[in-house]
Amino acid sequence: MGTPRTWTAPLSFEKMAADTAVFVEETVGESVRLLGVSDGAIVALTIALRRPDLVERLVLAAGVFHRDGWHDGVLDGEPPNFLKDSYAQLSPDGPEHYRIMVVKLAALRAGQPRFTPADLRQVRCRTLVLVGDDDEVRLDHAIAAYQAIPNAELAVIPDTSHGVLVEKPELCNQIIGTFLTADPIVTLAPIRRKAPMPACTNR
Repeated sequence: MGTPRTWTAPLSFEKMAADTAVFVEETVGESVRLLGVSDGAIVALTIALRRPDLVERLVLAAGVFHRDGWHDGVLDGEPPNFLKDSYAQLSPDGPEHYRIMVVKLAALRAGQPRFTPADLRQVRCRTLVLVGDDDEVRLDHAIAAYQAIPNAELAVIPDTSHGVLVEKPELCNQIIGTFLTADPIVTLAPIRRKAPMPACTNR
């Protein structure tokens, strides 16, 4: 492993979304069905807003659209130890760079994201909002995202926390897999979907 690099620029969800958009364009070359988890959900949402041409369907799992969507105290203190171990295994900058990342992530989450329900109403594609019933994301915040995104569906997974995808992988895989691969069903007694939802423009 080479000499660790020193990064001085701050982290930004907008920058991460731009980098991901470039990756999609260069490796896929067309719109994708995109899933983001936790901070990754913020990145995925940012891509859907900034580059709607690249997102055909969207899954926002255990993520917020505004930093106030986290429960009080969630962003305080040190990250769990497993993140440090994972970073040491995967980072090209080595384990000594982890402390720099912790400081940058704290600064990032102190001010971002700050999307509003009005922003979410601009999401064009079919979207699944998925959250644990005891998540670090406030349940009312997840419901607000579901209510604001025009073509959204909501999944609240019982007996799970912010580790929802790990804690109930079979159930989450079934819900997410069906959402990503199947067309929506015609429901018997719709309320929110009584009027036709706008079709995704990228299918």
